[in-house]
Amino acid sequence: MAEMKIQVLGPGCARCKQLTANAQKAVMELDLDATVEKVEDLHEMMKYRVLSTPALVVDGTVKSLGRVLTPEAIKDLLRA
Repeated sequence: MAEMKIQVLGPGCARCKQLTANAQKAVMELDLDATVEKVEDLHEMMKYRVLSTPALVVDGTVKSLGRVLTPEAIKDLLRA
């Protein structure tokens, strides 16, 4: 199975940083082969047509917009 790619899209605000930390915690707790990447570049964010940040993207699919998900909520998304 290929490595999972998780991206957090946002301008670098506190909410974006918290979502990144929560995603990293979820990956660690699930012991997944995954990378968590913080994307702050506006052009890169626009590729996903994201208007509300922070956004959580898993393997190219937007899973959450405008919310700081808890590690538990992220784990639920990653298990699905």
